[in-house]
Amino acid sequence: MSNEAERRRWNDAYWSSIWPRREAFTARVTPILVDRLSPPDGAQVLEVGCGGGTASFALAERVGAGRVVGVDLSASLVSLAEERAAARGAGNVSFVVGDAQEDPLPPGPFDVVASQFGVMFFDEPSRAFSRLRGHTRPGGRLGFACWRDPASNPWNVGPALAPFLPTPPGPAAGKSATGPFSLADAAATGALLAAAGWGGVEVEAHDLVVTVEREALFEVGELDFRGVPADRRDEALAAVEERLDPLVRPDGRLDAPLAFWTVTAVAPLAA
Repeated sequence: MSNEAERRRWNDAYWSSIWPRREAFTARVTPILVDRLSPPDGAQVLEVGCGGGTASFALAERVGAGRVVGVDLSASLVSLAEERAAARGAGNVSFVVGDAQEDPLPPGPFDVVASQFGVMFFDEPSRAFSRLRGHTRPGGRLGFACWRDPASNPWNVGPALAPFLPTPPGPAAGKSATGPFSLADAAATGALLAAAGWGGVEVEAHDLVVTVEREALFEVGELDFRGVPADRRDEALAAVEERLDPLVRPDGRLDAPLAFWTVTAVAPLAA
């Protein structure tokens, strides 16, 4: 099965329970991604890694008489998205539990394939992007947001926790490393998309500062979730605090710099 580690992670009860707080952190990116894609009225859109549906709803507002289908590995986040859709009365958006790399996709072809911080978790990205191209009409567009390098994103506590965690195993044969920064190298990502059959790749850098509550970035339960040993919890917590302290405002909230790419590409026209 593909993306086994990501399937486990995104279906973990703890991780899915904190996601609504994390959305406060990523929601500022949504209008930027939607504007870059500018889907027309009537467009058929597939969103990969839809989570709780934030970007799906923004896309659905743009396409009007069209439709948006959100796909995500997490059953609980898809349930959250469905609850939100019902509360909104959003009749042109639906959600499916599945892995866009591997599992059956809703019938297309789609005019637009979008993703807000979802496609970094493919463990066979070349195959996944090729598959998504196959579900896109000729001339249709791909557009996604992905993080730039960790050094430009000091909200990420991974570097602070790394000394307290065992060295993760390398990817299995034929697999690629997954994670929030797996597509941080713009040149490599462009080459990956070209090899998967996409054309007209354009990459644009963005920098934002988002003011959030501390829990949007980190909470103590993450130490257990990541596997920090009990006897090193205090050290790990101190390391996290040291990393986040420069972001703290006088009111206790954090100003988090977000450094990310938006990447667009075009499915080739039929020969």
